[in-house]
Amino acid sequence: MDNPALPFTPRRVERLIAGQATSDGDGVRLTRVLTQNLQRRLDPFLMLDAFGSDSASDYIGGFPDHPHRGFETITYMLEGRMRHRDSAGNEGLLVSGSVQWMTAGRGVVHSEMPEQQEGRMAGFQLWLNLPARDKLCAPWYRDISPAELPEAQGPGLRVKVIAGQALGVRGLIDRAATQPTVLDIHLDAGASLEQPLPASHNVLVYVYQGHVDIAGTPVPAQRMAILANPSADDTSPSGVRLQATQGAARVLLVAGQPLNEPIAQYGPFVMNRQEELYQALDDFRRGVLA
Repeated sequence: MDNPALPFTPRRVERLIAGQATSDGDGVRLTRVLTQNLQRRLDPFLMLDAFGSDSASDYIGGFPDHPHRGFETITYMLEGRMRHRDSAGNEGLLVSGSVQWMTAGRGVVHSEMPEQQEGRMAGFQLWLNLPARDKLCAPWYRDISPAELPEAQGPGLRVKVIAGQALGVRGLIDRAATQPTVLDIHLDAGASLEQPLPASHNVLVYVYQGHVDIAGTPVPAQRMAILANPSADDTSPSGVRLQATQGAARVLLVAGQPLNEPIAQYGPFVMNRQEELYQALDDFRRGVLA
């Protein structure tokens, strides 16, 4: 039931997604939460992977050199250490609580390799599409250390603001076309967060610890909730209400403005037309991707 005290109408849960166990890179085990068949529904987001293991055999192979073109990657480390190197000359170390934002643009070859032999490695990688006009832009890269990552606080809650804004705190990176919001939300038992969002944005919520209630729908751990979009004739403000219902909870909230452009994907290349994919493959084979 909607809460009349809220300054917006909370979005309801449209459906829950369990994600698919898979592996990538050199055998790294992960859960693909946002899969290719959901790209149109969750435009501008192309993929969300969750990884987390105490066993080095699940991550030790890392992600050796591989190419990207046409989109951005946002990697958020919860625990562990991973080294990034790329063909544009960038290098950085992802540590617990840090973020790496990479714009592949016209092309980059990079690697992400563990710098640990034991212990837990956990985090997320989100793929954010680029509009057609920017798909061949120059590659770009930024590391955000744990100390730099903006944090908002409220009664019984903390929010790491990776992009967008929450509780009056803004993230460090903006994108005019996709207007991404990426929040890591920590809720104490019984605590709640009311997060306004533009009605035009597609929204997903991934619960990675605990249980939450979203506008009356219980969402358990390791489930992604796709939130319903307001109807075209609904002009009331839109938003999300989350409440931890069985102890503390941790949640990744992701929202963005859809591009409404064609999506053509072949592995690590995401363009608008098949012909552009053929060109990306040819450029990669000839060693001129970047």
